[in-house]
Amino acid sequence: MPTIDVTSHGAVGDGVTNDAAAIQSAIDAAAETGGGRVVVPAGHTFRSGSITLRSHVDLHVERGATLQASGQWQDITVRRVTSALAGGVVQPGTVANGVFIWADGATGISITGGGTIDGGGRSYVAEDLGPIFRMPHERPFTVFLRGCTDVTLRDTTYVDGALWTVRLTGCEVVRITGLTIRGDMKVPNADGIDIDRCRRVRISDCDIRTPDDAISLKAVDEFAASGVCEDVVITGCILESRSSAIVLGADAVAPIRNVVVSGCVIRASHRGISLKCSQRGVFENVLCTDLVIETTTFAEPWWGRGEPIHVGVFPWFDEVGAVRNVRFRNILARSENGVNIAAVEPGLIDGVVLENVRIELDKWSDEEGGLFDRRPYSGTPDLYPHPVSGFYIENAANVVVRDCQVAWGTHQPYFAHALEAVAAPGLVVDGLRGEAAVPGIEAIAIS
Repeated sequence: MPTIDVTSHGAVGDGVTNDAAAIQSAIDAAAETGGGRVVVPAGHTFRSGSITLRSHVDLHVERGATLQASGQWQDITVRRVTSALAGGVVQPGTVANGVFIWADGATGISITGGGTIDGGGRSYVAEDLGPIFRMPHERPFTVFLRGCTDVTLRDTTYVDGALWTVRLTGCEVVRITGLTIRGDMKVPNADGIDIDRCRRVRISDCDIRTPDDAISLKAVDEFAASGVCEDVVITGCILESRSSAIVLGADAVAPIRNVVVSGCVIRASHRGISLKCSQRGVFENVLCTDLVIETTTFAEPWWGRGEPIHVGVFPWFDEVGAVRNVRFRNILARSENGVNIAAVEPGLIDGVVLENVRIELDKWSDEEGGLFDRRPYSGTPDLYPHPVSGFYIENAANVVVRDCQVAWGTHQPYFAHALEAVAAPGLVVDGLRGEAAVPGIEAIAIS
């Protein structure tokens, strides 16, 4: 494999000069010879505007090197209108987002190396609102790969994303392994990894701490030609998020199916595993197994209220899909809210199994407890007070709760039943261990 050092094409690496033209020249030179490795060498910070990867090129950021997105919006020359900041749907007047590292329709591309890719999010902070920053729409995705095949992202550290850090749309045969992602925990919409309408995806051994969703599976409105999101495996990751550690949705207008999550640790997140069906996509065949989850409660601007497992079907706009055939097995959770499985009406959730799931409920954050969160939801209320049970099930059919356990820590006034079910036809409760949180109410309440 030919190797090209970006400095041989004029990159300065002083952390001030915009090296985009030199880096792009190196990438294009490698592509013209059929492919090769473009090296960002150690010991330097290469500040750059937008760059585009080509087929059969490996962008290799050496350990000790930093490839940094320019904080000057005019340097971000690749721009795409997306629904990322438009409520899940592209509308007239939607402002284009930028892209730092871009590829479109490439084959056999990779980003590797033990160095750092800096998304420059700090340059786009408009105002500090306390628990969250106010940010402009004009900010870049760190990596956005669209319609690519045979993609490898390996061993690199990503920091300070201004928007979704690693976004793949309509890609096929994807390997993401060994990434470390660190975001400023006040930046809204700065997800870790977003897998949108992709197929045959393996995510493994990543360590992600991001303000918004750590790993998100999507099927967004504006790329309908890219098909469904399916055949995704997530394993061996350590995750932390002010939103959901792993989420399907909310922006999904096509199916998300055949998903396996296993062997992960989730720490200090607002939600653990979330299936947030808020548009017309159908989520099916999802298996989550062998997980350790800790969820807490953060400030209201971040969606969620400390649920370790969340399955919700509530319309963001006027249409909503369905969730079916989902399994949660061998899970240990400590949380400030219970498992929540609920839909806006019957017939939208069918066939959820919870087996060998232990929930320990306690309260340790300073945020208000005893609330349910249905955002994004076109109805009202989307955030409202409700007693917290270990397992809460509403408008869901054929749910099985088998060999599960509920334990209580500090007895809060809003803690209630081990299990509460409302309009749950076909519910099976077998071997549930745990009493109600307070004397005088049923451990299992079904209505």
